[in-house]
Amino acid sequence: MSGPWVLLSGACGTELERRGAATPLPLWSAAALLDAPDLVRAVHADHVRAGADVVTANTFRTLRRTLARAGRDPREARRLVRTAVALAREAVAAEARGRRVLVAGSVAPLEDCFRPDLVPDDATLRVEHGLRVGDLVAAGADLALVETMNTVREAVAALGACAAARLPAAVSFTCAPGARVLSGEPLADAVAAVAPWRPLAVLVNCCPVDVATEAVGALVAAAGGVPVGAYANGLGRPDDARGWCFEPGCGADVAAYRAAAARWLDLGARWVGGCCGTTPAYVEALHALLEARLARGG
Repeated sequence: MSGPWVLLSGACGTELERRGAATPLPLWSAAALLDAPDLVRAVHADHVRAGADVVTANTFRTLRRTLARAGRDPREARRLVRTAVALAREAVAAEARGRRVLVAGSVAPLEDCFRPDLVPDDATLRVEHGLRVGDLVAAGADLALVETMNTVREAVAALGACAAARLPAAVSFTCAPGARVLSGEPLADAVAAVAPWRPLAVLVNCCPVDVATEAVGALVAAAGGVPVGAYANGLGRPDDARGWCFEPGCGADVAAYRAAAARWLDLGARWVGGCCGTTPAYVEALHALLEARLARGG
């Protein structure tokens, strides 16, 4: 690990798109597991080489309901999760060079990341997140990253599934200005709701860097000693048709992102990384930032 900090990998889905992979909705990044597995492995390898302590496997959209929506057999889910974790493991084996690098399985919302109104009922959440976590355990993931949660209710259900399967998990919310989950719930309430599940860390992700900065302050105030952090968006913006659009001049470049991450660390963040629109260059910059802080004693 990066001293007292944990450095997460950067984006997988948007990086696959940036490198020319077909990422059609609804499968988005999961399509590359079928069509471009070598490229998935290469993205992971570049993040490991950049210094990531945790590589998140490409399981974000390997959901049974997503496969069904794409006209595929939902029973493919377990095989695709196994493939995703294996590709991440191969990248770690090739590039870790003696460092301890963990493989996380992404546990995403069952529906749209930015539509809290679409979150299913509690019974459905329990069943489907239970299946997803079971797939990750069978694939041998080291931990789960319950991420881009837009309601407290779904985050709690996913963490409950991880706890039942004895799979360590961190949880991350996607936020709006005002230190609120997209559902409108205060982050402080979200922290209180997930605390009984003893998450490895509570973070925010898939939001602009300024929103993440505000949220980190709220997390630190509410977390009571639980590690907190952020992995925000880099260049570009969400796109309903393509998933992501690398629009020139939109978002945070590497220098701006590093400056924002320095602020997160000043506020007390211990986990950092990159979400949509970030590349291995962002992870390399974060690694250099952490190394510099470690050299001067924090």
